[in-house]
Amino acid sequence: MGKYKYILWDLDGTLANTYEGISKCIDYALKPFGVKIETTEDYKKFMGPPFRYSLRKYLGFNEQESEDFIRLYRERYIPIGAYECEIFPDAGDAVREFREAGLYQAVTTSKPETQAETIVGKFGLTDVFDDICGATLDGKIDTKIQVLNEEFRRIEAKDPDFDKAQAILIGDTIYDAEGSKEAGIDFAGVSYGFGTREDLEASGALAIVDDPLELRDIIL
Repeated sequence: MGKYKYILWDLDGTLANTYEGISKCIDYALKPFGVKIETTEDYKKFMGPPFRYSLRKYLGFNEQESEDFIRLYRERYIPIGAYECEIFPDAGDAVREFREAGLYQAVTTSKPETQAETIVGKFGLTDVFDDICGATLDGKIDTKIQVLNEEFRRIEAKDPDFDKAQAILIGDTIYDAEGSKEAGIDFAGVSYGFGTREDLEASGALAIVDDPLELRDIIL
């Protein structure tokens, strides 16, 4: 058995290519504001951090505008956009292999938890994960560190011997890296997601992999 007992997976850009659904719902939600995102790279800026953060940073939205956007976004995302995604090649094989190895696995995402459950269910992976932990719809749990702290609480309720030294977060953006650092756990980056390799390299990631199965060398 390797060092890690608890494997925490980001969802968007790490397990699933959710670009189509997210980008279409962004367009839908921005239309009443008269705003149009033009490039793939600009769309990706909104894929990772909570919308309340990215809307303020990149579009200058105030609190009310952000809440109006989120309401419109969910109007399309919940019934349609959540299903406009595909699992990344080899991601399913990786999580199944770690499951067979007896490791605890959880999805930890800034996406609302109910939406994360829909996506994991679409891929037939619900039974592979011990938990799916995400943001709350009211924004009380929103950032990566808040999600991670909630997941730690859930693990400790089941396993009083939980040790952060045995946990690792796998993600694709600088926000995942920063969240893991704040949480005091190791981080491994994936290069194929919505972040950039440059950001992951600068983040001090334990490793950066081009394929989920490469994580075996780190985790097993």
